[in-house]
Amino acid sequence: MRSPLLAVVCPLLLSVLTAVAWPVQAQPASVPTPAPTRGQLLYDTHCIECHDAQVHWRALSQARDWKDLLYQVNRWQAAAQLGWSEDDIAEVTQHLNDTIYKFAITRERASR
Repeated sequence: MRSPLLAVVCPLLLSVLTAVAWPVQAQPASVPTPAPTRGQLLYDTHCIECHDAQVHWRALSQARDWKDLLYQVNRWQAAAQLGWSEDDIAEVTQHLNDTIYKFAITRERASR
């Protein structure tokens, strides 16, 4: 014979557990944040102190294409005496292009 108290408690407990578990199941899985690229790390470490995002969007920007952007990254890393390798310069240029400039891929760039 089933207890009347059990007949009330079990459905009540089941509905409470369902109500508590539902929001957890309904939330979409979080998308992991991608790890920063080497270019982003170099830029954030050495350049962001003087170059906030506005400097890249100003009307007098000297970078008009990939080649100009590569030149400017090389120019400023030399002025700051950072001693970056060609790969480091290319990584920072790629980071800036991916996040701000969006210049088209050139043959020169594609061959790197």
